[in-house]
Amino acid sequence: MNVLFLTPWYPSDKDAMSGLFVLKHVEAVRAQGCEVRVIHSQGWCDTWHQWKALQREGWRPDIVQLNVIQKQGLLALWLKRKHGIPYVIVEHWSGFLPENGEFAKMSVFKRRFYQFIAKKAAMILTVSEPLQRAMKAHGLQARQWGMIDNVVDDFFLDTSISQRHSKQDRNKVLLYVGCFDERAKNVKGLLRAAKMLSEKRQDWQLVIVGTGVDYKEVREYAEALALPANTLRWTGELTPQQVAEEMHRADAFVLSSRYETYGIVLAEAATAGLPILSTPVGIAKEVEALLVPQEIAQHKAGTFAEFIESILFNNESRKAISQRDRFSANSIGKKLTDIYDRCLHHDI
Repeated sequence: MNVLFLTPWYPSDKDAMSGLFVLKHVEAVRAQGCEVRVIHSQGWCDTWHQWKALQREGWRPDIVQLNVIQKQGLLALWLKRKHGIPYVIVEHWSGFLPENGEFAKMSVFKRRFYQFIAKKAAMILTVSEPLQRAMKAHGLQARQWGMIDNVVDDFFLDTSISQRHSKQDRNKVLLYVGCFDERAKNVKGLLRAAKMLSEKRQDWQLVIVGTGVDYKEVREYAEALALPANTLRWTGELTPQQVAEEMHRADAFVLSSRYETYGIVLAEAATAGLPILSTPVGIAKEVEALLVPQEIAQHKAGTFAEFIESILFNNESRKAISQRDRFSANSIGKKLTDIYDRCLHHDI
């Protein structure tokens, strides 16, 4: 089966992390025996030039996977009308979420374009239920809706890492992993809660992994809070393998985001078998996280601190769950190729 991926986000020399989740879908589908080509472009003209190059090679897709509804959707629609090639949409964009609001700010013409591309797809797969609900609320219709996970690397399953890092006779470790975009991530809210808990007890540590546009501002905010020494450890940006190491060292994982379309770190933490404390975003409910309401995470540091203390010290009744099969490349690759096959045989 020949599969054409159309995406505005994809790893490159300029940004190795952009669209990494799309690359992992590509690899998962290839592992199922499909021949996959990728058109990675932000604009229509470049998309068309890349398509013409594929034509000159004599390559033609059996099906198209459109990753987020943008200008590339015009090519997917043209291939459907000209050659009868169906397309599936896999949607990741947070702009549909009410907490983000970018879709609602678009012109009427552009919103209708998104709605039209969605309606003509064989199927729309969203990466979480909240994202699907938000798209429907904006009037996007689909012949059929479904959901698809992002892929978690196998090394998050490596229990030998945990065995190398004894958790006995040491302070508890709470781990945060994310980009520093304060509008979405609410790291300052997490730091305020850490400050409150540190005033009560100091037998724990918050490890913060990541970087981003607001990194300097958040570091300065943390310094102003004057948390006790050794309460915080900043790692900066880490490789996925290093993130897995940190997860297997930790006792629990926390996510304080205002919104997430998915939250790959939640899937990684669940795969590593960590108890999870999270705001109700992305797939938090599906990985059985202990949920902290948004109002508390953003505005009630003392109560948020109580949630942190509970996940670190009183979580015996909340067993960590490891969802190995759900997030594996093999499982997700099989699910995607099964959907492609059903589309081609008109079962969808």
